[in-house]
Amino acid sequence: MSALLEVAWTDPVTGCRGYLVIDRLVRGVASGGLRMRRGCSLFEVRGLARGMTLKEGLNYDPAGRYIPLGGAKGGIDFDPYDERARDVVARYLHAMRPLIERYWTMGEDLGLRQDVIDGVLAEIGLLSPVQAVYPLLEDLDAATARLADAFRIEVGGLGLDELVGGLGVAQATLTGLELLGHAGPSRVVVQGFGSMGGATARFLAEAGLPVVGVSDVRGIVANPAGLDVEHLLRHRDRFGGIDRDHLKPGDELLPPEAWLDVPAEVLVPAAISYCVDSDNQAKIGAKLVVEAANLPVTADAEELLGARGIPVVPDFVANSATNSWWWWTLFGDVGADAGEAFAKVRARMRELVTAVFELATLDGSSLRAAALRLSERNLEAIQARFGEGTNQPAK
Repeated sequence: MSALLEVAWTDPVTGCRGYLVIDRLVRGVASGGLRMRRGCSLFEVRGLARGMTLKEGLNYDPAGRYIPLGGAKGGIDFDPYDERARDVVARYLHAMRPLIERYWTMGEDLGLRQDVIDGVLAEIGLLSPVQAVYPLLEDLDAATARLADAFRIEVGGLGLDELVGGLGVAQATLTGLELLGHAGPSRVVVQGFGSMGGATARFLAEAGLPVVGVSDVRGIVANPAGLDVEHLLRHRDRFGGIDRDHLKPGDELLPPEAWLDVPAEVLVPAAISYCVDSDNQAKIGAKLVVEAANLPVTADAEELLGARGIPVVPDFVANSATNSWWWWTLFGDVGADAGEAFAKVRARMRELVTAVFELATLDGSSLRAAALRLSERNLEAIQARFGEGTNQPAK
């Protein structure tokens, strides 16, 4: 299925390229974040937009207040560490303004923080990164107040909006290990220590799983006895970089390419796309791979892992809680309350991962194939509910 709309943009100052892909509209609206990284391509953004459509489909609940949206994604091929990065983001968002106003609801992704996006949008006169969904809300004032209140909540020094995605990945991991019948302590390596990776590491450590390795752009911090995740989180910059001056005894530093060399039962790629390929997958000895990042495992690598009996929980399952939490909160399925949000994420991810594993076992298929089947079934139901105008722009 081809995307509904693809936009390519060239920054008039730096010459860098940016992209927006709207894969599908539901009731005239699509949802998906904006990322910035060197090497980001239209091919990558296209795949990410399709993944957002699949996330929306998987989490469709006909009895819920949350109205499913279509899938979209934005991407900018630029170094987020460059001092000019914010200006590039501002010019990109200004160019995409008409689409943000009416069709594209968006937020942070790899290389960008929500406060940067919110600040730029306010400067160019937009109400909110999700204002395109406002016409679908029954009580706009109550909905936006609820979401604003939720974004002000912190738990253990981290914002609720940052935590829900990692909690979803952690719950997907715990449920997957349980369904695989894996007994005993399961060591975890998390590649990436930004919003998703850091929160995932926190919740897995809280659940009693030793996190023996985490990585950032500079390399790996490893400890076979388990890292003090909370200590590392306190000494992390806004890009997920760990301050090497605050490591604990027993922590060791390894080069970036060594992230697959740390022995572990669970591998959580939570940083960049396409980091596991057909060559380096042979180094993985884990019992389970859980995709916290978008598209971290290539298709051929996933097939080879499956042949070796290593299941991969796909990204559009494992990391879907961030997207869902936004809409559960805005539409009123959960309130501005951390306990309520955490309970909803845990219950939904447990239910979703169990359904995917059970269908994969029944069909003799991969977890990805099973999840695709479940999502496509729901997308058909969405189409039937909202009619043939589902993939048409709002009037």
